[in-house]
Amino acid sequence: MTSDTEDFGNDKIRRRTRSVTRAEEISTKQQKQRRSQPDKPCHRPRDSLFSWSSGFHNFTGLVNWGFLLLTMSGFRLLLENLLKYGIRVDPFQWFVVLTGRDEGAGVPSIILLLYSIVPILICLLIERGMSLNIIREGAGMFVHIINIMVLVLIPMVIIHVNGDSFSLIGAMTVCFHYSILFMKLWSYVQVNMWCRNQLNDIPNKSRSRSQSITVAELQEERNGAYLASFHKTDRDITPLVQYPDNLTVKDLLYFLCAPTLCYELNFPRTDRIRKRFLLKRILEVLIGFNVVLGLFQQWMIPSVRNSLIPFSNMDVAKATERLLKLAIPNHFVWLCFFYLTFHSFLNLVGELLHFADRNFYCDWWNANNIDTFWRTWNMPVHRWCVRHVYIPVVDLGYSRTAASLIVFFISAFFHEYLVSVPLKTFKIWAFMGMMGQIPLSYLSKFMEKEYGPRWGNLVVWASIILGQPLAVMMYYHDYVITNFNEAIKNASI
Repeated sequence: MTSDTEDFGNDKIRRRTRSVTRAEEISTKQQKQRRSQPDKPCHRPRDSLFSWSSGFHNFTGLVNWGFLLLTMSGFRLLLENLLKYGIRVDPFQWFVVLTGRDEGAGVPSIILLLYSIVPILICLLIERGMSLNIIREGAGMFVHIINIMVLVLIPMVIIHVNGDSFSLIGAMTVCFHYSILFMKLWSYVQVNMWCRNQLNDIPNKSRSRSQSITVAELQEERNGAYLASFHKTDRDITPLVQYPDNLTVKDLLYFLCAPTLCYELNFPRTDRIRKRFLLKRILEVLIGFNVVLGLFQQWMIPSVRNSLIPFSNMDVAKATERLLKLAIPNHFVWLCFFYLTFHSFLNLVGELLHFADRNFYCDWWNANNIDTFWRTWNMPVHRWCVRHVYIPVVDLGYSRTAASLIVFFISAFFHEYLVSVPLKTFKIWAFMGMMGQIPLSYLSKFMEKEYGPRWGNLVVWASIILGQPLAVMMYYHDYVITNFNEAIKNASI
């Protein structure tokens, strides 16, 4: 029965193929006949260029038109802002805010930044103790967990207790620094644990050659075998660093300064520093930093302040108008910040440190769904999440969905951490915004599947353009109400 069905299906496919071929032959003969007519035919079967079936993809002119239109619209808004508020850019105010001159005595932000050396040294000492079998694995990992957790809690507690002593920029710098340090130390501890586990998995026959062989002795034997094979192959290649030779202050300091969150014993390195490339990145950082500050001071601050009353009065129409008006400067500042951080600054650091892996971002602007966007726009964080959270959770036996939820939860926590702690306004808007990416992911995939990749990409761009200014307005409203509510009431009276 099955054989008969297959023969029938194959015969049907052959008939269809012959039918299509026959139709093409007829169409070709008809065209030849039409061309032989004296009316000089000029028509042939063709689709309109905007039809997907046309196969036309060159819309460069329309892209230029859109760019020019956006430029003119942005210039109009800039001119309107200048006419309404005048020139608000004040470099002296930048200096006051960025240097923390409005902080309390002793500049607590600098003190907290210097204190971060303590958990770094604790981490290194524990690792060296475990490599020499001075500290047991279980006890060492317990101390590591406490050390890393306290690392995150210190800014939360101190800024909450002594919040009036911190400037906003100082508190944001501390939280950002401690968040990066948390991920770097997590990676450092986990990679060294993998190395120890590999040494402990040495076959029993290699262990039986001695009654008591320490980890250091095994590593020395392993290094000797490696060097022997190295001299046989290529004398020009630098030998790779092996565990536990990597447990040095110099190695850890390089990792902490390198533009990556994932630790390796041997990073890919460049041979030289490209002076022209380095100079371009320096100029981009200096100019871009001032452009971002100027746009923020001139354009964003007035729009954010003007959104306070509509939000407080729950005036949906005016609040929507404020949101749309803030969306353009906020998005422009975000794009400048992206280029300044992920291209200019990280490439500058990588060039100075001879760090060869410059994959700091991918083509996130072409993302057809939210998942693709989060996998491509911030590669250092994405690589850390996959390597140190997602894969270990899956290896423990949990499902991929559970691992993805844990990754989103950690990301949501740090988004909230970087906003609420400096503002001393403990809300959950950033946390809910990140967790809201999960249903938005299903929506973008649905649009991509049902209506094509273009609609999925539109959902991604809409979430970026509208989601960020909405969060900014909500946090500004809560910040003002929390810290200046009494002053507003007195002023209104």
